[in-house]
Amino acid sequence: MDGVLAEVGDSYRETIVQTVAHFTGQQVARERIQDYKNQGGWNNDWALSQRLCQDLGVDVPYEEVIERFNLIFLGDDFNGLILKEQWVPRNGLLERLSERYDLSIFTGRPLKDAAHTLRRFASGIVFSPMITMESVTEHKPAPQGLHLIRAERPDAKMFYVGDTVDDARSARAAGVPFIGIAAPANPRHAELVDVLKSEAAIAVLDDINQLEGVLP
Repeated sequence: MDGVLAEVGDSYRETIVQTVAHFTGQQVARERIQDYKNQGGWNNDWALSQRLCQDLGVDVPYEEVIERFNLIFLGDDFNGLILKEQWVPRNGLLERLSERYDLSIFTGRPLKDAAHTLRRFASGIVFSPMITMESVTEHKPAPQGLHLIRAERPDAKMFYVGDTVDDARSARAAGVPFIGIAAPANPRHAELVDVLKSEAAIAVLDDINQLEGVLP
């Protein structure tokens, strides 16, 4: 969902920056955040924020990281940096796709975060099932979420679209063809393209608006 349907540079990524700054008094570069994402194993932004604090010499209890992160991102009532998210699909794209395919979501977001963004930008689009953080016990790069989707449509041909190494590894573990997204504005764009290709992406796109050109 992040980096595919919603551009999150000014929301989730900025929340990481502000969370780390709150606890350490230091500014973490967006490039460093992306370096961790490109390594894999850092799909959880709470855990990544904690790790970045540790890198800067400050140990912060995980629950305190979550509390501060959510305060910055969600605000008091979804009035935090979540409002900075930008919707990537152009008008009509998801409607056309939904006429040809069943659409599902497998995201590391908590359900309330994902549901809020979808209500805001795509209230008329059905995503079923919607697999969120709470839906699985094994998170990306584990393939559990994709297995849950496949269980509902065992005979369907599946494709998974994502923008991280963990997305690609999850798809490969599930035996699902993977289509990568590497936004040109990504601070490690060239590296991300290379790593997604190395993880067997069948295509790497600038954004989801190019998706119709690679789907059968």
